[in-house]
Amino acid sequence: MSAMVMGPAVSERASFRVNPASGSATPAARPSAPSAAHLRLTARGRAVLWILAAVAVALVTLIASQASADGPVAAQEVVRHVVQPGETLWQIAESVAAPSQDVRDVVVDLVRLNELPEAGLMAGQVIVVPAS
Repeated sequence: MSAMVMGPAVSERASFRVNPASGSATPAARPSAPSAAHLRLTARGRAVLWILAAVAVALVTLIASQASADGPVAAQEVVRHVVQPGETLWQIAESVAAPSQDVRDVVVDLVRLNELPEAGLMAGQVIVVPAS
């Protein structure tokens, strides 16, 4: 019979270990190649990892410090103003604007502060204006 029928062919490089108790031969374990589970880093590799870890910690610290909440905002002090006949929002804004403020910005602030649908006013209407 041929070797194929009787069993697998044994190469010349194969080595066998004999079990003294039974007298049977078993194939000996071959030395295996280094496995990927044992990672070895050089000094430069360790330095790069330490630098990357330090950068990651710095970024997390920077982002966390930016995420802190602001304190409470002080309420704006306002006074009531009764609109006189012929008086416009622009005139009222000019009277309460600081010298360095643009009157257009004050008009927008007054519209927003009073929740006005538009910049038009009616005589007798009560609005709030920032206290000077």
